[in-house]
Amino acid sequence: MDRSPRAEDSSSTDLIVAIIETLEACGLDRDDYHLYDTVDPEALEQLLDSSTRDIEVRFTVEGIRIAVTSDGVDVLADEPAGALD
Repeated sequence: MDRSPRAEDSSSTDLIVAIIETLEACGLDRDDYHLYDTVDPEALEQLLDSSTRDIEVRFTVEGIRIAVTSDGVDVLADEPAGALD
């Protein structure tokens, strides 16, 4: 699992950069996808910052499964068929 750190006071721009760097580390080129077609980074940042509990938001970009928390951006390993969250 790869992790890109996020600072507590980071802006949505920092979150976007962390997601993009994570995707690039997985071999995706910036021209291979449009992040804004998958997720609204500003809304994601607001959700993470406003939550009083630990929260994880998952989404997929070009087949790469991503989990974003207040601690950072993770690449999720493939789960076996029938696995429950």
